[in-house]
Amino acid sequence: MRELKILKGANSYAENIQGKANEPITVAGLLDRARYALKFNDIDYPLEAIYDRLEENAPRIGVIGGSLDHPAHVVDWDTVLKAAYAIWKKGGVPFYFSIPVVCDGTAQSNMGMCYSLQSRNAVAAMIVNQMEGQSYHGAFVIQGCDKTPMGVLSGLAALDMARQRRGDAPVFATFAPAHVLKGGEIPQSLRAELEDAAVRAEKMDKPHFAEDIRGTAAFILQCASDQAFKGIFDRMTQEGVITELEKKRFLKYLAVNTCDGKGGICAFNGTGNSSRHAMSAFGMVHPSLELLTEPPTQAQIDVAVEALLGYCNDPDYSVASVMKANIENCVRVFSATGGSTNLVMHLIAAMTYAGVRFSLSDLETIIDAHPIPDLFDYSLTEGRDIFALAQQCCDGQIRGMETVLYELQQNGVPVHLDAPTAAGTTWRERFSDARNLAASGVTENPVILSKPRRSYSGIDVLRGNFFETAVVKISGMKAEQIEAFDEKAHFGLYFENEEEATDALLNPHILNSLRDRQAFSHENLKALACFNAPGFEAERLSYGELFDAMVRERVLKMIIFISGQGPAAFGMPEQFSPTQYINHNADLNPLVVLMSDGRYSGVSYGAAIGHATPEAAHGGGMLYLRTGDLFLLQLKKRRVTLIDPSALRRGSAVPLEERLSETRSALGEERLRRILERRRRISPTNLLTGAADASLGVAPSAVVESADETFDFKG
Repeated sequence: MRELKILKGANSYAENIQGKANEPITVAGLLDRARYALKFNDIDYPLEAIYDRLEENAPRIGVIGGSLDHPAHVVDWDTVLKAAYAIWKKGGVPFYFSIPVVCDGTAQSNMGMCYSLQSRNAVAAMIVNQMEGQSYHGAFVIQGCDKTPMGVLSGLAALDMARQRRGDAPVFATFAPAHVLKGGEIPQSLRAELEDAAVRAEKMDKPHFAEDIRGTAAFILQCASDQAFKGIFDRMTQEGVITELEKKRFLKYLAVNTCDGKGGICAFNGTGNSSRHAMSAFGMVHPSLELLTEPPTQAQIDVAVEALLGYCNDPDYSVASVMKANIENCVRVFSATGGSTNLVMHLIAAMTYAGVRFSLSDLETIIDAHPIPDLFDYSLTEGRDIFALAQQCCDGQIRGMETVLYELQQNGVPVHLDAPTAAGTTWRERFSDARNLAASGVTENPVILSKPRRSYSGIDVLRGNFFETAVVKISGMKAEQIEAFDEKAHFGLYFENEEEATDALLNPHILNSLRDRQAFSHENLKALACFNAPGFEAERLSYGELFDAMVRERVLKMIIFISGQGPAAFGMPEQFSPTQYINHNADLNPLVVLMSDGRYSGVSYGAAIGHATPEAAHGGGMLYLRTGDLFLLQLKKRRVTLIDPSALRRGSAVPLEERLSETRSALGEERLRRILERRRRISPTNLLTGAADASLGVAPSAVVESADETFDFKG
């Protein structure tokens, strides 16, 4: 065994007898547990030997796990013990600590969602606290799900920068993502009952319910599809198609058949797997651990730990250095794989924690510099989920994000090959072994493509005359959906919060209700019809006839605004339920775009615009909107414009020049009062009032203020 020591900076244990008195038993206890579980007999670790390694400044490595109440961390202990064994055997000193992990699936549709984003910043702070308090040099991170991996990365990057500023040793790390959780299956008996319910709906002249059930049943079973089913069942119960008892039974047996007992990260390409892809593209994952269908073996962990200890003294391989070298690679992989909208904020925040002044505009610069094609033929209905991708990688057919980077390069997108990675080598060195590097290694049902599906992917940054920035997951919209909404006039349908919006979307008669109460003026309805469908016969029809005809011909377009959901207002919860209730409603889906100052689940898809800044709580334009306002949506031009109704009635879409903050100031003040009152439902310990807005990643203000490096765009 080689003798290792950290060469730079002070050794906090050299003169600290208390540390050397306290910590050897924690190391020995961890290795005792590993010996019992792994049954090894090739290493010894007496307290004296642990003391000596601490005295000599051997690399102290925190093995970081997550809480066992999150599915991604169900089998953490197996990986923890293998990592601890490898670290000690190869000359380091292993420690273990875990962090709480909020499951966004569990937190959906309840107050937990108001704490979810804040938990990312809390995790970053906890990582710094524990690593500094115990004086760990580096980390072996068992990467979980949702926003937590980026929280861990952010904390390690911030600590790396702090230590480098004071002349201490840089922080080094490697990430071991949890394996991919295979999607569930609807039991055949339940599938037959659902089909019976669909047939029943057809016989009751409610065929839209049958379409919704069959469409949703085509997806792999996952917690996200369970939520979609719930919305369908709620509407069917109201209409008397199924009973409340049937609904409860259906939901019960969907739930208990969703997750495999081994745990892991869900098979859909949500924030969990987007974080996995991003961490790999950041260079932080050893290729032996990248995309697995089972927890890692000892051999896979051994090679990752060997590499980790190999670069523990190299400042070019510190966490912040690796991130800065790889950010453009990461953004391009994120775009090419159609990653979660949430990752937009998390990437911005992570770079800010790494000391770089980085914003949504910088991310947009990377995306726009070279068009990024869609190289990810991912599907939850055709057997191409992330579990299938992991199988292809485990079978040695392709190499995960290495293959994506390779195919980006083959399609003319720059890849920075000399950036360092957790393999202890650069991408160029990794690419020198070309075996199974190309996407063509998969001949049956490939997820990663060599020939793009289309020329664009990822997210688009939108701007408008009533907000500064917003984002839309363009990779989550089909081409025909983009065409259906692009350059069309839309009525606004305004809700002050998600609860109001959800209640409306679960109303099976929402369109009839809008028609019967004449939610939009008749003159504006005719104007919108003629603008969206020139030649539409609107004049001769009554209000009800015109409304129904516009719905039937899909000429009616609406933007549902959900306001008061931003970071300062309500913790920026995901608007997942509303997106599911729209996407899995055959009547609404062709007519409706969703826009919010909140965010969306990583698995969300369809016409959903989020992260609007400034948020309503900060006086953003959304605070002053009303149902019936008119908007021009230009997805290809990346704009949403509040337009003048009188001009639309003359046949043209002209930006509204009225200053709503002045003409509707009383309305804004009353809404702001309700926003502040509603915020009191969140514990003050977890408010995001001290954070930046979404365009700066909702990073803590102190972190934003301390970021003093200019982003070095390489092109």
